[in-house]
Amino acid sequence: MSENTQQDPSPENSSRRSVKRKLLWLTFNLLLAVVLLVGGFGWWLSDYADRPLGKALDSFVVQQGDSLSSVSRALEDKNVIPDHRLIMLIARLNHQETSLKAGEYRFDAGLSPNQLLDKMTHGDVVRRAVRFIDGHTFSQFRDSLARAQGLRHVLDGLDDAQVMQKIGHEGVPPEGRFFPATYDYQLGDSDKDILSRAYDKMQSALAQGWEGRTESFLKKPYDALILASIVEKETAKPEERPLIAAVFLNRLRKGMKLQTDPTVIYGMGAAYQGNIRKKDLLRDTPYNTYTRTGLPPTPIANPGQEALDAVFHPASSKALYFVAKGDGSHYFSDTLAE
Repeated sequence: MSENTQQDPSPENSSRRSVKRKLLWLTFNLLLAVVLLVGGFGWWLSDYADRPLGKALDSFVVQQGDSLSSVSRALEDKNVIPDHRLIMLIARLNHQETSLKAGEYRFDAGLSPNQLLDKMTHGDVVRRAVRFIDGHTFSQFRDSLARAQGLRHVLDGLDDAQVMQKIGHEGVPPEGRFFPATYDYQLGDSDKDILSRAYDKMQSALAQGWEGRTESFLKKPYDALILASIVEKETAKPEERPLIAAVFLNRLRKGMKLQTDPTVIYGMGAAYQGNIRKKDLLRDTPYNTYTRTGLPPTPIANPGQEALDAVFHPASSKALYFVAKGDGSHYFSDTLAE
């Protein structure tokens, strides 16, 4: 009799196969849960990274060498971000954890974590500004620097000669040497940095103007700078400056005294109290152009670009005199009788 009849699987084998199927199913479900959890968290984190959060902060300083951990904790303490750990995670995923730039930052309300990190990794620091006004003296420029917040004041306590030495121009009279403009800076820059930039800018403006001048009487760029400072102080009307420059140049050609009040006032120094008297015009100083012929020894202010241009390109005029009309403008004439 044949014995080909198959034997039924043993209960033990069936049990093993059942356990394996359950383990595989459990493993699959666990992996699926992990994938869904990770994917869900990744989606949430991506959404969070672009979500507006936190409050505004006018000034936040990242020092050289500050870590991402210390910076993010400080931002959390100031309520700019709700959780420093999430910012650290986003920075690491973006490979930004070692890219923070030192400086002062301003954070507007509603910045997202990505925007906040981009600011600090691109060095989008706060830019401050100090303005040097056309016609102001060197002393007034120094006062402006002293009031500028966020600057390192390395020139405090130095006299003018020491300041010029500090910026690398020892022995150069400071008046007129600094270009009036608005100079921006960031936290950590110094007053010396600003003055050096203003000095270089004036040197450049003077050199360019001298190279392209149409006026030929003055023999040195410094003489043009002196005359431009006088033109600057004589009128606030830009359209009159080329005419005023022409008057002074005509008088210099004829050997006439300039007879201009602003030079007298500058020579009086602290003695000037807001008005000029006849005795002041008669009191001789190196800057009194009523008692002395020619230009004063130095500029009397820091002239702006328009005053420089007026001297380099004066009006075509034979006028030798001008007198104030009372409305801020002047009447120009060829003779005193006019």
